[in-house]
Amino acid sequence: QGIPVRHITLFLFGGVSSLQREPTSPRTEFTMAIVGPLTSIVVGGLLLSIGGAIAGPLGDAMRNPVRAIARLGPAAALLLWLGSINLMLGLFNLTPGFPLDGGRVLRSALWAIAGDLRRATRWASWVGQTIAWFMIAAGIAMVFGARIPFFGSGLVSGLWLAFIGWFLNNAAAQSYHQVVIRDILEGVPVARLMRTNPPTCQPRCTVSNLVYDHVMVTDDHAFPVLDEGELVGLVTIDDVRKVPRDAWGVTTVGEIMTSAVELVVVSPDDDSAEALFKLAQRDIRQLPVLNGAELVGMLRRRDIVKWLQLQADAA
Repeated sequence: QGIPVRHITLFLFGGVSSLQREPTSPRTEFTMAIVGPLTSIVVGGLLLSIGGAIAGPLGDAMRNPVRAIARLGPAAALLLWLGSINLMLGLFNLTPGFPLDGGRVLRSALWAIAGDLRRATRWASWVGQTIAWFMIAAGIAMVFGARIPFFGSGLVSGLWLAFIGWFLNNAAAQSYHQVVIRDILEGVPVARLMRTNPPTCQPRCTVSNLVYDHVMVTDDHAFPVLDEGELVGLVTIDDVRKVPRDAWGVTTVGEIMTSAVELVVVSPDDDSAEALFKLAQRDIRQLPVLNGAELVGMLRRRDIVKWLQLQADAA
């Protein structure tokens, strides 16, 4: 669907994809969400069919499953095990608990009905958090001996279910907050949030001069490097830390800076929401703001955070 994925975080019980931006329509959301569970279900059904064909008739499997399993060969046992796990995984992910795939399917339907992504996300998040608290309560009950249909009972199973519920509750709340942040920043130009006239230095400046004339007298962590008015690079406190203290007087900024061709930049008219995603994508604290080839400011992550704090009531 043309939406970049910054990274995928794998956990013991699944994974979460970090999308660079939200889907553009309910149809896109539905398509992206439904493909994963359907793939797991199809793969599970295929593996169960092949495993069942290899195993042949199991006869008294329902009356004596232990004996039936003991008669399975390695290939049949592996296929039947993987098939059942994929099938359960697909069905679990269809649970309407945002941000699980089922929750995203629910959000796509609510989005199509309400016509508002933020409102649909809030409703889907509430459903996800409700399901999460049910899992936590059920898990605690299982720890104290209660038997929950399908999940069973016991200390390990109960703690596992409660942990999944805790993770789902946090993920649902965080996913809603991400949508709120994007909604607040959308339509806000970078020019409104950037810092104009940032302190700069020249490539011939020594690291010692940079530290005592810039770093120690400002609260900035990065400084644009200009040569005859043109941006040639960016030097940060992290770059300074890599230089031995006794080499500060002979090492120039031009030797340690990040070249301009490697920098991610924005323009004053760019959307602040997209700028924030650029910051997150590269895991950096600031972006140079260029109007053509001219440096007009710096957009710092702290400036965006400050704006969000001022707009806290909108959340």
